[in-house]
Amino acid sequence: MMDESAFVYRFEPGSRAGAPPLLLLHGTGGDENDLMQVGATISPGSPLLSPRGRILEHGMPRFFRRLAEGVFDEEDVRKRALELGTFVDGARQRYGIEAPIAVGFSNGANIAAALLLMKPEALAGAVLLRAMVPLSEPPSARLDGKPVLILSGQADPIVPAGNAARLSAMLSDAGANVVHKILPAGHQLSQADVRLARDWTASVDARVV
Repeated sequence: MMDESAFVYRFEPGSRAGAPPLLLLHGTGGDENDLMQVGATISPGSPLLSPRGRILEHGMPRFFRRLAEGVFDEEDVRKRALELGTFVDGARQRYGIEAPIAVGFSNGANIAAALLLMKPEALAGAVLLRAMVPLSEPPSARLDGKPVLILSGQADPIVPAGNAARLSAMLSDAGANVVHKILPAGHQLSQADVRLARDWTASVDARVV
């Protein structure tokens, strides 16, 4: 279905009182269904908000344009991050949920990182799975201790290790409370990613409560 900002999305209400809402952001070629089961596993009973990226690359949905593999159209990144922030604001009003924790994979993780930097108030935190630096010259954001988990793959052929480390430093410098773990994995998600994200989300949820 569509909302006023023209995102196709799914929303599942929460079934556990106080469970943090999750904003699920798929990778290239995914859609609004891709991470629903992952979200339900990471934080059982949480409200789940899962939009589909509005950019098509060879027919595959993405959240922003890129010029080549690993080379982003940063003007489009900024524009799309703000659009996503507006969508989140509208969904919060419509469904009566708190600011969500973003759970993003690959392209979805990159737009989540951009949203943190462009509009920090839109998110309560983020789980960034196989993320890269989204903006070479980010705005000077104040993240004020927002919790962020970055999970990188040691053998990831798409995300250089140094790039993920730069993202971790960038978010830390902006004030986020960053945990960065490097897993013996490639670009695809593993059971270890889901387990670590679940444990981290539970610890963040417990601190908030």
